[in-house]
Amino acid sequence: MIDKQLAFKDDELIKILNRVYGLFRQGGFSEASERLEEALKIDFDYPGVTAAMKCCNFWREKLHRLEKAKGGYERGEYLLEQWGHFLTFTLRMSDVTEKCLYSLKRWVFGSALGYYKRLYEESSVYDSEVLLKIGRCYKGIGNYESAIEYLEMANQQKSGSPTILAELADSYAQINELRASKVFFREAFFIDPQKVDLDRIETAMIGRLVAKIEERGHTGAELLEWIPVYGTVFGVFNVKRELRPLELGRLKQSIYKLETELKEQRSPSVYAVPRLIKQYFWLIDHYVSSGEEKGKIEDILVKIRELDPVIYKEYSK
Repeated sequence: MIDKQLAFKDDELIKILNRVYGLFRQGGFSEASERLEEALKIDFDYPGVTAAMKCCNFWREKLHRLEKAKGGYERGEYLLEQWGHFLTFTLRMSDVTEKCLYSLKRWVFGSALGYYKRLYEESSVYDSEVLLKIGRCYKGIGNYESAIEYLEMANQQKSGSPTILAELADSYAQINELRASKVFFREAFFIDPQKVDLDRIETAMIGRLVAKIEERGHTGAELLEWIPVYGTVFGVFNVKRELRPLELGRLKQSIYKLETELKEQRSPSVYAVPRLIKQYFWLIDHYVSSGEEKGKIEDILVKIRELDPVIYKEYSK
């Protein structure tokens, strides 16, 4: 008899939670709260119920503020900003379920997508920022093909943006287009790693790379600068291209500037060494792709060895 009662109770709670998650996907937080109150009366300690109520209360409050925001762009921005705060908020909860998070993510990114799409459709000018937001929202709801479509458009409007390139790379990775993903990730991190938001990157190979770099004692903004270095050393960024003449000229100027900084300043930026090594790698890759004479490559390798013998050893294996 007791077993039957427990089974009945579990069935009821599962039904309630599934209904709640469905309401989350629709933004129905008031009704979801009522359902969760019922669940708490049945079993306060049932896994996932308390966490779902906390999540529901978080977004009920945000929904009220959202309604006061002016204009579609502001509302879209507010939702995406609050999603980041929400993820931090969930770190304090031990029993929040993946289904709960997924349902809320669908509502947040789906709602933001609606705001951005209306802006896009009402405008006669293709704004790279709006295109980026649309692509990011499609990625958030798991529609990676549409994400790629809009991110490619954003990339055409604003070529060479590390932010756009990283989102594009991440989207390609989700549909197992690994070559394209590696090309765009390499471009993004080589151009400016500080403009890549790691919190938005879902690709496992980047997560593993970051973990390895953290093991070596690098954190925060400095860690970002080491990503293109170790990405090259560990073979993650192994899809390369020849630089265009203008890009090559800029790269050489940047190398000269960093070399001068390291020679002349007593306390150079902590970013100087990884940035210079990254640019040496970039130049080597160009020389290899363009069939440049080996002597130029060997000269750069000597510079890398003098700058960081450990990196040189790992790169030369």
